[in-house]
Amino acid sequence: MKTVFFYNFIPSKAEEESCRESNTPWIVTRQLVEIRDIYPAPIIDLQNLWLIKKMITHYETVIGKHVLPFAEAFEHVFRYWTLDTVKSITSGHRKNIDLWDVTEENNPKNYHNEGTFIEVLPNEDYALVCADLFRNCRLRVNEVGLYWNPRFSFFKFKLIHKFHA
Repeated sequence: MKTVFFYNFIPSKAEEESCRESNTPWIVTRQLVEIRDIYPAPIIDLQNLWLIKKMITHYETVIGKHVLPFAEAFEHVFRYWTLDTVKSITSGHRKNIDLWDVTEENNPKNYHNEGTFIEVLPNEDYALVCADLFRNCRLRVNEVGLYWNPRFSFFKFKLIHKFHA
């Protein structure tokens, strides 16, 4: 199953009549639904786990939030979560998560506290919040990889390329 937004562009006859009587325009609504995915979930390539790769921006370093674009969050993370969990996040609630920094493969660090969570941003992207990670790794404008492990339900983070300023 895959979680997607369903947009209701066409009003029912009753909704149309109600809008006409109250002299208000029809407002497109949306709701989160699960659909049968015609494509199987992506096969996890153990040689290349980092499905979400991006450059950390200066804005992200200042606020201590790693921004996950809407499409990547739905494709690589939310497809493995329950509909209720995704509904909770998309409606503005935070979800505490487990985050492992595996930049040093022999010494992974776990971030799991009240300050490590995922939340929705006003532009409908999502933010992976972990100020401790940004502080401990001294993250600046760097290339990072992120991966949701569906088997053990945690994020893996890796600093792929550190740019020197």
